[in-house]
Amino acid sequence: MLNPARVRGAARVAARCAAAARAGGWDWLLAETTADDPGTGLARDAVRAGARLIVAVGGDGTVRACAQALAGTAVPLAIVPRGTANLAARALGIPSRLDAALACGLTGHDRRIDLAAADGLTFVAMAGLGTDAAVVGAAPAGLKARTGWLAYAAAGAWHAPGRPAAFDISLDGMPLACRARSVVVGNAGLLPGGFVLLPAARLDDGQLDVGILAPASLLGWVRVARRVLTASRRDDRYLARYRARRVEIRADREMPRQADGEMIEPGRSLTVTVLPAALLVRVPGRGTPG
Repeated sequence: MLNPARVRGAARVAARCAAAARAGGWDWLLAETTADDPGTGLARDAVRAGARLIVAVGGDGTVRACAQALAGTAVPLAIVPRGTANLAARALGIPSRLDAALACGLTGHDRRIDLAAADGLTFVAMAGLGTDAAVVGAAPAGLKARTGWLAYAAAGAWHAPGRPAAFDISLDGMPLACRARSVVVGNAGLLPGGFVLLPAARLDDGQLDVGILAPASLLGWVRVARRVLTASRRDDRYLARYRARRVEIRADREMPRQADGEMIEPGRSLTVTVLPAALLVRVPGRGTPG
């Protein structure tokens, strides 16, 4: 599954994918995603037709769409990271170089990982309600194509000022009330650029990691940034982290929402549940080029 709208030099990348598949003895079929079908329907159709491997060539949105189709099946998903953030690929240790990623996908090892569902939308890495989603929605596509994750940093600087919201959160039934700018729920713990927001997050531990970001000033954001840049596990009033299998979030006003970089319709709530061992993915194995 190749996303021609997000893959720079899509024709060249498609040709390299085809050559690698042929060299590996695979029968292959290229399917291009569209705005109407970002990959979920295409992947489901391919599985029904007997596909033994689905390769997602694109960013986290393409990976998320294919993962939704493959959840609960025995068909593995290979990832060729060609997006802006590539959070799922980074968390899995998949190489960024095209040939190395293809080698991993075609000859690597299978690993079963968790997925998560946010109001019915399956995702791999992270979902959120509040400022994080606002930043995702504000980062211009053209700037992301030119500068990568720095586009999110620029959008983040623009959205840093603002007033907190009142949140009521349920962590496996345990209530928690707070005022914050954003609540994120991670199956993986990385931010664009490879920075670590949720250092305890693991893709196969059957748990979700929750980050509550509550800076009230520029100094507060600086302190959050320091913890993220150093992968600190220390919590304070600016950044607190929790773990649960089911997370229910309700805000006092309508806010932006996102899952794996894809915008969800704004709302006042977000419910996220873990889907343990739901997806088979291809990861580097011994002898796989790095």
